[in-house]
Amino acid sequence: MIRVFLPSQLDDYTQGEREQHFELLPPAGGSLTLKEVIEALESRFRGLAFRVVDEHGNIRRHIAMFVGETMVRELSAPVNPDSRVQIVGALSGG
Repeated sequence: MIRVFLPSQLDDYTQGEREQHFELLPPAGGSLTLKEVIEALESRFRGLAFRVVDEHGNIRRHIAMFVGETMVRELSAPVNPDSRVQIVGALSGG
């Protein structure tokens, strides 16, 4: 089961839920990617994907995504069916 951890910046989209679980299977003959995980999140929380992925299909600059302990910058990053995915929003201040 894939576990996805969400930042507080997305509370308006997730009704405050910070953790989601998905049973996702890879496409026939392929492997599961971060893109499929984001699509699964979007199916539960409309509008969330546009907060983390830009109009060109790239992870937004102010968003960090981790698969396990590895930071990834591409939606094509592989995700195992038992992975932990974490979305982190940048903090700023002064």
